[in-house]
Amino acid sequence: MRIRKALITAANPRQRTLPLQVLVDREGVAKPALQIILEEARGAGIEEYVVVVCPGDEAAYSEAAGPYRNRVEFLVQPRALGYGHSILLGRALLEQEDAFLHLVGDHLYVSRNDRSCAEQLVAVASAERAAVSAVSATREALLPYFGTVGGRLVPGGQRLYQIDTVVEKPTPTEAERRLLVPGLRAGNYLCFFGMHVLTPLIFELLDEAEAAGHGEAGLLLSPSLDALAGRERYLALEMAGSRFDIGDRYGVLFAQLALSLAGRDRDLVLRQLLELVADA
Repeated sequence: MRIRKALITAANPRQRTLPLQVLVDREGVAKPALQIILEEARGAGIEEYVVVVCPGDEAAYSEAAGPYRNRVEFLVQPRALGYGHSILLGRALLEQEDAFLHLVGDHLYVSRNDRSCAEQLVAVASAERAAVSAVSATREALLPYFGTVGGRLVPGGQRLYQIDTVVEKPTPTEAERRLLVPGLRAGNYLCFFGMHVLTPLIFELLDEAEAAGHGEAGLLLSPSLDALAGRERYLALEMAGSRFDIGDRYGVLFAQLALSLAGRDRDLVLRQLLELVADA
């Protein structure tokens, strides 16, 4: 399975400026969040990028892409028709691919090992020749914020699960009934990390959901991922890393701290943090 293109969704009208936020990366260089996301994908071997944006945002996003702007193609979502619809817009550019990497434009990622989060995910998808979603063990109290998967550990596979069920923002009762995963700590569930490798079948499933009227309040992605689990082999990789939603309160702050503490200026940042805490 060759994965050479990435689809990045950034068309939520309430969050359209988030990928334009400037942060300092692990090398100490200030750059827009969008460029950091593109670099995450590039480190996984991605060669071309498709970015879904709001009308009128193309120029600002092209500027924010920095040295990657010539490899980016922009698609405009004319109205806020849902996350699933923004994925569906990529069909014309991605349906001939074996699979594609999907990242969300309001998340930054910090790996806990020497391979980036996207590189970990793409490597597993290529080896398993299957769709794979990155997940993270997440406390029950946070279920209202995430799509969540249920399944079982793949024999012989560390942190790799066969997905049986996907539910968007389940209640704790529903999660306990349908989404318990053997081996996880009690009260924890596997929630989406904001990063997927998807096969072109997702476009067919989103089409079917839209035709059935499931997109009237905004076409969701999770129901089509649930359908994907019933149509082809679909895996979840528990990521060795952390996700940071820069749309959260203090999200940019925590993302910046994580990048800094994983980078070359770690000692400087730690020293200044300790001084700040001592003076508080």
